[in-house]
Amino acid sequence: MGKGQSKALDLDQAIAQAEELFWKQALVMCQNQTVGAVAAIQNHSPGDFHGDLNYGEVFIRDNVPVMVYLMIKGKTKVVRHFLDISFSLQSTKTPTVGIFPTSFTERDGLVMADYGQRAIGRVASVDASLWIPILAHLYVQKTGDTEWAAQSKIQVGLTQLLTLLLRPRFHHAPTLYVPDAAFMIDRPLDVWGAPLEIQTLLYGALLCCAKLLKIGLAHKGIVNPPVDGNLPRHQIPRDPFTAQQVKHYVGAIACAKDLRRYLLRHYWVNSKSIQVLRQRPNEEYGDRAVNEYNIRTETIPHWLQDWLGTRGGYLLGNIRTGKPDFRFFTLGNCLGALFDVLSYSQQEALFYLIAQNQKDLVAQMPLRICHPPLDDEDWRRDTGYDPKNRPWSYHNGGHWPCLLWFLCVAVLRLPQVYTGVNSEFQEVTRELLESSYKLLLQQLPAQRWAEYFDGPTGLWTGQQTRYYQTWTIVGFLLVHHLLDVDPRAARILDVPSLKELCRPDSV
Repeated sequence: MGKGQSKALDLDQAIAQAEELFWKQALVMCQNQTVGAVAAIQNHSPGDFHGDLNYGEVFIRDNVPVMVYLMIKGKTKVVRHFLDISFSLQSTKTPTVGIFPTSFTERDGLVMADYGQRAIGRVASVDASLWIPILAHLYVQKTGDTEWAAQSKIQVGLTQLLTLLLRPRFHHAPTLYVPDAAFMIDRPLDVWGAPLEIQTLLYGALLCCAKLLKIGLAHKGIVNPPVDGNLPRHQIPRDPFTAQQVKHYVGAIACAKDLRRYLLRHYWVNSKSIQVLRQRPNEEYGDRAVNEYNIRTETIPHWLQDWLGTRGGYLLGNIRTGKPDFRFFTLGNCLGALFDVLSYSQQEALFYLIAQNQKDLVAQMPLRICHPPLDDEDWRRDTGYDPKNRPWSYHNGGHWPCLLWFLCVAVLRLPQVYTGVNSEFQEVTRELLESSYKLLLQQLPAQRWAEYFDGPTGLWTGQQTRYYQTWTIVGFLLVHHLLDVDPRAARILDVPSLKELCRPDSV
């Protein structure tokens, strides 16, 4: 056992340790109120923080599970303060008007934000901006605090974000294009373009923005604005901002509809769709082309046949002309299920796929962030010889315990949302979750709540891991709550559905 490692703890001891770390050491104050948690707890590992490392800041991405856990525990005032601070830090400077910061911290009474200027490669995270409206909706859904949502600062923030997301662009697809390393995968890994995680987050963010704008319009007397924007004469707004709210409400719903159709058409793969794809012609021109992205048979990897089996399916990592990314990205697929981008049958196929590929995705530490890793020449060329992203490490096939709670929520909500889930499916997925939970219990306290794990089975702590990582700790607490305390809490991440938004009485 390495220096500083704990002995294996039983469940009660592990829960007690995790709760003490979270409540007493991870949470921080901003403007004299608790605002969220630092990325990693410093005092346990003094060697972890040096120079300009900012693991002591409040990261929006890392605080997603923190905010969900706080809502479950009834600490909604902290969530509201976190959201208020985030909206106050939304950029108003050209050309980044509308984006939210990657992280923030308070120094000498001033709140300092990072919009990517301190990141390796100076790439701003896009996921932080997309998570904010989702968290805002979850807060309102949990508390019923529509007065908060209707505030001018919130409505202005939402319209600024949508102005950025809905603006005209050169390509016709409804996807959001981003550079490499612009989301959870924050170093080069050949994920530029329209990576899955960003598209599923975009879908959830559009739905949540629309619902929150609808609340704001209702407070102005514009109840149930039609999704085509054709308001009754007496409801036509006279002030420009209200007109912009209506325009963005309509635009967000229309974009979400197009995006879901696009993802299901171009990103969803199973054994049947791969066989169809293999037989499509290429080098086509004109409007009648069926192989729109000119995908050739040679780009379809051989491992995919056995990996999919006859029942599995998933959303592929990226679609680009002539170069689809068939890697499996865990978070993007879990979000695709959580936000109901996928239909019931597709969600079932996704969870069967994960269960039948536990050797790859779970192994000794759930869950692998992507599969398979870039190796050999692909690693050298596409990561720029990045030593942190060596094969089977960090985001290049590393294992991240913080991802398991997303899978738990997605799996457990399925039978709560859809009736008639068969007993075989529930047995297979329950075994998957329980066995993964046991691995967390066996490993995390003993490995000092490490950030990520390396190797083909995820047995070793990451070569550059940070210990006492907050989202590892709170992710474990969420898994415990979902599996052992209240599975119904899986509904806490429900976002509005397109059907709900188009229904007249949905405010």
